[in-house]
Amino acid sequence: MLTSMILKNFTVFPDVTFDFGNHLNVFVGENGSGKSHVLKAAYAAISVSARGEKESGAAAPTKAYLQGVLARKLNGVFKPDELGRLVRRQAGRNRCEVGLIFQKASSNIGFSFHTASKTEVTIDKTPLGWEKEIPVFLPTRELLTIYPGFVSLYETTDLPFEETWRDTCLLLGAPLAKGPRLKSIKDLLIPLENAMGGSVELESGRFYLKTDSGRMEVHLVAEGLRKLAMIARLIATGSLLDKGYLFWDEPEANLNPLNIKKVANTILQLSKSGIQVFISTHSLFLMRELFILQQTKDFKDIESRYFGLQIFEDGVNLKQGPSLDDIGNITSLEEELTQSNEYMELE
Repeated sequence: MLTSMILKNFTVFPDVTFDFGNHLNVFVGENGSGKSHVLKAAYAAISVSARGEKESGAAAPTKAYLQGVLARKLNGVFKPDELGRLVRRQAGRNRCEVGLIFQKASSNIGFSFHTASKTEVTIDKTPLGWEKEIPVFLPTRELLTIYPGFVSLYETTDLPFEETWRDTCLLLGAPLAKGPRLKSIKDLLIPLENAMGGSVELESGRFYLKTDSGRMEVHLVAEGLRKLAMIARLIATGSLLDKGYLFWDEPEANLNPLNIKKVANTILQLSKSGIQVFISTHSLFLMRELFILQQTKDFKDIESRYFGLQIFEDGVNLKQGPSLDDIGNITSLEEELTQSNEYMELE
């Protein structure tokens, strides 16, 4: 469980500390306020640690291993021209620092780099052990339609897509989970399959939605249902189960209100199951739906944390708390509320 993250001079952030909740964490702000950057920074560090034991062959992390692989992951996830481009823009040479604090202190990690950095970071705090759960990152678009051949193409061609796409496609293609986890998987899948009207199948490298009336190629399915199908597949493979991490960038993107409601319910179902969820959004509709659902008996115990990111001349400022009332005025939300009031006055 990730309890906090410190960003100093990282992209748009001068010096901020995020204190996370155990269940649901919601990042709200204008375009360019760094919502996605927060998710990607946390994802990159956790991903390196979760894959470290297998890829390094070492029982415990070392500075020598982390300084190179973490730099490569940041480059792959953010796709800057050079690693140093992730340092906050200021006159002269500057340095950024990133620190992740976990419930299990042995997983804590800290690293830094400067504007001239290219292939290595400095490890300021070396974790004593590897993370056990591989995190999941969902970009703004669904990936089931591009899955066929994408991973092999990504590995052999210089594609401009972020490495999160490749990572998630690998998880989508994993075999279905078996054994004692099947009951937990079924409990999570049933509401999703009811919402989709069918189940997800992978055959000959392509995804399909199987319904009572037959089987449909996934690219012929509405995008909202494809996003739910992607979650369903990750649950079925065991990638989203028990205690893990989900980072979801603008889950409401390209969805109509009905599907946003389904996505909100899925987010809370995953939070309830033990997944620590992090989402970025500027959808008032999604946040209201989350709030409404959390007033019901099924989700009343879900702990939420909200993070308001506001752009100022000297960088992005952070306000945080357990409700939307704690994050200050976010322009996009204020505009939506103002328009609603103006519309009601015209009725």
